[in-house]
Amino acid sequence: MEKKIVKDRGSVYLGQPGWDALIQFIQESNPSKVFVLTDSHTAKHCLPYFVSSMPKGFTFQHLNIPAGEMHKNIATCSNLWEQLSRSGADRQSLMINLGGGVVTDLGGFVACTYQRGIDFVNIPTSLLSMVDAAVGGKNGVDLGNLKNQVGIIKNAHSVLIDIAFLETLPDHEFRSGMAEMIKHGLIHSEVYLDQVMVLDRNEKSHLETAIWDSILIKNEVITEDPFEKGLRKTLNYGHTLGHAIESFCLESSTRKTLLHGEAIAIGMILETYISHKQFQFPEYQLEKTTNFILQHYARVSFSRSEIDEIIKLLIFDKKNSHGSIQFVLLEDIGKHKLNCTVPNALIFEAFDFYRDFPF
Repeated sequence: MEKKIVKDRGSVYLGQPGWDALIQFIQESNPSKVFVLTDSHTAKHCLPYFVSSMPKGFTFQHLNIPAGEMHKNIATCSNLWEQLSRSGADRQSLMINLGGGVVTDLGGFVACTYQRGIDFVNIPTSLLSMVDAAVGGKNGVDLGNLKNQVGIIKNAHSVLIDIAFLETLPDHEFRSGMAEMIKHGLIHSEVYLDQVMVLDRNEKSHLETAIWDSILIKNEVITEDPFEKGLRKTLNYGHTLGHAIESFCLESSTRKTLLHGEAIAIGMILETYISHKQFQFPEYQLEKTTNFILQHYARVSFSRSEIDEIIKLLIFDKKNSHGSIQFVLLEDIGKHKLNCTVPNALIFEAFDFYRDFPF
């Protein structure tokens, strides 16, 4: 059965039907110009496959940005806006964002703001962007080291998922994407969480099914709450502390930066421990999840003063309201609690749990 979610905007396709839909959309909309945005990695590893999947004679202008979260900023956007303008892009132009979360987030933002908006299509090429960044209409950039502080919610015309792009994805990038799938399991169902815990990237049919199920979980949430008034906040599980950890490591001159999923994996352990303490999240599920994460993600040590700095960064979390730091927590797998406050002492205790597990 074909795997696709068809909407007025934001349709998602898996495999060959996505290529067929993209080609049909270009033929029918007849854009004045087509721009394909990559970063330096996807230009090398993914652009040739994109070209081979499109009809012979298909022409486009290639836009390229440096790879890495540090380039997800307004300066990169400004450079792209200028390139679009110099290349004669108008409001009938189309941008195709071919890459991971940085490319789809930033490319979508550039498209949404150039001449007040041109159409765009996302083709995510990393596991993280397939199950998270390219679905749901969030486009934006970082403000300094603060994640996704500037942006807009607007769906791409469509999203094309093709797991062939994952064949060149490094293992640490694959694990980064798995973290978001673990999150989907925690907020949705133990059945899906167990499915992720036995995921083998070399089993293509199982991988494709797990990716599609993850997309369906996220789609169910964003369909009910497209602008994050309630339920959509659950997609931030593990992200309140995870984003703060990611930002802290980005701005540190002595620390190795963490991939998004690596930071979120830590955040999920911390927030699951807090859920256990505040809402009696089952201890055996806490230990099972923590054990699985620590088998796949290297433990990172934090001093008390560093944890203090991480806690200070929580004030920039986008779920906050009226100066209050608000967490998403869980009573059990699939049973969430929104807008929770957490004392700093419990956050320190959660870091102790992360450091010392298993006791």
